Amino acid sequence: MTKKQTLDHSAYLKLFRKEGKLSIQEGNGNTITILSQDHWSPSFGNDWVYLLFDLFQIRTICEPFSEVSLDIVEFASKPTIYHSKPNQILKGGPRGNELIKFSLIREPNWNKLLFQISQPVLVKLNSVEKPEVKTDIYFPLFSTSTKEMYLGAEGDVKILKE
Repeated sequence: MTKKQTLDHSAYLKLFRKEGKLSIQEGNGNTITILSQDHWSPSFGNDWVYLLFDLFQIRTICEPFSEVSLDIVEFASKPTIYHSKPNQILKGGPRGNELIKFSLIREPNWNKLLFQISQPVLVKLNSVEKPEVKTDIYFPLFSTSTKEMYLGAEGDVKILKE
């Protein structure tokens, strides 16, 4: 019998809450940095993605979506990074061309970690930070099948990367 791979959620959560950030070397050997929205600064650059654990969190970071746009996120079968206009109450945070990037993480281990953090967080893919922890579990946005799409509040959709 093989042991099921899981993240050490309690240790990761403790480290994240202590500093507001956490660098993790994931199963592919890539490093990601998870950062609290409150700790982001323009000097960190705009190449960050909001990570969500639940569909309803979209309301806190994006303009209200049409049912079509919500359905696209809800029923996406592959990891996807969405580009969309930010909610007006989202004052700071990384933006490229006045758009934010976000992804709904469904992989159970990563989803549980995000659920325990209990707020949208930012992730820097291929971070140059020294990893504080390592895991054998792959981070879903490094998948070769990861897509990128523009989603407009009115239901307009544009595939940016297949």
